[in-house]
Amino acid sequence: MTNHTRDDSVGPPTTGTPTGWEPTRVASNGWEHGTLRRATIHGVRLYNARGFHESHDCFEVEWYNYGSGTTESAFLHGMVQVAAGAYKHFDFEDDDGMRSLFRTALQYLRGVPDDYYGVDVHDVRRVLGAALDDSSVLDDWQIRLDGAYPTADRRDYEYAERLD
Repeated sequence: MTNHTRDDSVGPPTTGTPTGWEPTRVASNGWEHGTLRRATIHGVRLYNARGFHESHDCFEVEWYNYGSGTTESAFLHGMVQVAAGAYKHFDFEDDDGMRSLFRTALQYLRGVPDDYYGVDVHDVRRVLGAALDDSSVLDDWQIRLDGAYPTADRRDYEYAERLD
């Protein structure tokens, strides 16, 4: 852990023991990178509320904290591409653009653990792969975090707004 990614205000996972969290670690309530968990919570909630642009921003700003070649960087870069691809699909009806972004996301997410910082990365990869052939799989899909499908509230939008 580095101090610039520490966030002692972020809570532990609501279920399970995802990669990135260690119950005996005191700093950041057990998270190796508390700021990554914070960005992930907001990014997933915003994605699930169809705030794709805001979700993208949450993952992108945090991505700058990590060097290339790290799992953290690969996860965040992949999630940036997920949000951008959904934005292309839903807001611009650009499925060619969506497929291009999802292919890139799948490359980044290839080596990321299946349960990373609470995100069901296995399911993300599965749905992105299916969407390459049939974009309608995205219609009702949400990202699972800690075994649930949280959606955004005013705090998530305020977080994203402060990123500008």
